[in-house]
Amino acid sequence: MKPSIPSGTRDFSPIETAKRTYIFDTISSVFKTFGFQQIETPAMENLSTLLGKYGEEGDKLLFKILNSGDAFSKLAPEDLSNAGAASAKVCEKGLRYDLTVPFARYVVQHQGEIAFPFRRYQLQPVWRADRPQKGRYREFYQCDVDVIGSTSLLNEVELAQIVDTVFQKLGIAVTLKINNRKLLSGIAELMGASDKLTEITVAIDKIEKTGLDRVKSELREQGISSEAVATLEPILLLSGAPEEKLQALSRLLANSDVGMAGIQELSTIFGYLERLSLTCAVELDLSLARGLSYYTGAIFEVKANGAEMGSITGGGRYDNLTGIFGLPNVSGVGISFGADRIYDVMAQLNLFPESTQVGTQVMFANLGAREELYAIPLAAQLRKSGVNVEIYPDRKKLQKQFEYANKRSIPYVVIAGENEISQQNVSIKNMKTGEQRTLPAEEILNFEF
Repeated sequence: MKPSIPSGTRDFSPIETAKRTYIFDTISSVFKTFGFQQIETPAMENLSTLLGKYGEEGDKLLFKILNSGDAFSKLAPEDLSNAGAASAKVCEKGLRYDLTVPFARYVVQHQGEIAFPFRRYQLQPVWRADRPQKGRYREFYQCDVDVIGSTSLLNEVELAQIVDTVFQKLGIAVTLKINNRKLLSGIAELMGASDKLTEITVAIDKIEKTGLDRVKSELREQGISSEAVATLEPILLLSGAPEEKLQALSRLLANSDVGMAGIQELSTIFGYLERLSLTCAVELDLSLARGLSYYTGAIFEVKANGAEMGSITGGGRYDNLTGIFGLPNVSGVGISFGADRIYDVMAQLNLFPESTQVGTQVMFANLGAREELYAIPLAAQLRKSGVNVEIYPDRKKLQKQFEYANKRSIPYVVIAGENEISQQNVSIKNMKTGEQRTLPAEEILNFEF
């Protein structure tokens, strides 16, 4: 049978892995400079932890894990006609859908060990039973950074700074889009459809993919009147600087306490950001909704300029997530960097520095037992000085060893044959130019590889 992997997953070659490691190292280094600490959580969580936290659409995308043993022995014949009931009896665990809900579970479970506000970051894979397509995978890495136990809007401002710093270091020009779920709640009130907030946010969240007309149609399908939908359209089409949009919204939402609270929060955030002179573009995007149901305040999304890709970073404020697990009144805010989409954007725009492709820098050719003994201590000295070195393990023709070095893109090959050993020398061949130099073995540490 021909070997294969599940659709929506990928293998990564050594070069691809090195590039991904560059992304992870860059992101985590920025997280650390803002005082965040790293944690890890299991790949699988109890389904009771995951279900009901992502909305109906998110729950459908959970990968459920079949219980060990004879899981189907618990099923009654009538269960077979109900997929939900059947899966509840045979599956108690699932692969994590994101890192935020497991983080909330972690905070509640370890609250006695944590100093609040707790600043954590996490770089781990997540899984979604989504339809694979460009930029959308079933297994992908998220790089999350969150502050929990603080309601201060300074946290939102710092997250914007983190976004700006990360993408500046990676060389990606981006636009940071900001909105607020309280503002969206106020708009739902204005529409007379407060009970349809979830449906409104889910529909609005698709506007970039489906267009405004499809969003309006979907809202009408959800039982929202044409008059209410007509109220929403001019709001989504508001233009101008953030302060101009907020002034217009202040007039429209003057009678909505929750809407005005969202406007005040956004005014504060944008006021701070104006003083920071961020490199990235920052917009107030009133169509930004973030479909996940646990967001309650500011929400963020980042798009790469000039790249064919959806959002590469997103997040927001959540006030009630830990309450679900028994720890109420603990607010948090965070963002998630999608490492796989960031990788695709950097590959598309050719942004990876050459240093990310550095593997073995020096290979010692293998010309026999005596030559091996001569090469081993020299290779060890080079490794101690920080050079990536390997010794070709088999005694083959020199030309074969050169071919191997070229396939591996190894820039230098050290040759130590009978002549070199007798004079305590080495010959160093530059594989790109073909130039070869002979020098005393003791000077190899001074050679610029």
